[in-house]
Amino acid sequence: MKPYTHKASVLWLGTRQRGKGAISTPSAVLTKAPYAFGSDIKRRGTNPPELIAAAHSGSFSMTLANELGEAGYSPRQIDTTATVTMEDIAARWTMTQIHLDVIATVPKVAQCDFIDAALRAKANCPISRSLNTNISMRAKLSSAAAKFPPHPSPGNPGPGLVQPKKFRRNGTQH
Repeated sequence: MKPYTHKASVLWLGTRQRGKGAISTPSAVLTKAPYAFGSDIKRRGTNPPELIAAAHSGSFSMTLANELGEAGYSPRQIDTTATVTMEDIAARWTMTQIHLDVIATVPKVAQCDFIDAALRAKANCPISRSLNTNISMRAKLSSAAAKFPPHPSPGNPGPGLVQPKKFRRNGTQH
């Protein structure tokens, strides 16, 4: 694939604490959207940590869908919430952690295959790879999606097991 670029621009007025801005993207999804300092909850609008959380949750979800697809599964739905933690460390705001909460609906997937795909997605996600912070994750299948191996029974010995053959007393199979 060829490399590609995307843009976003911000017009900022004032200081960081008392300033305000407007963010725009060529796609017009954001057009002069209010933009402010990350901890200023009094104002309406977005901020850098929120945009990083949105980008990370979106990128991770697409990467997980790809990992599951390459493993032979077709996810129906992937819900990812990224929580960005910012801390004032040595008088500088620092992103110290991102936590990903993932709930997915994936027909016919085994729990272990789902977890493997989620761990690969976390490692391969372009946003995860670009951030210099601790990234934690909780990934779970929705109850409708979980596939568990069948319990062994006389007619079904379980995965990887062979049903023993029955023999008559004279040594012939029945």
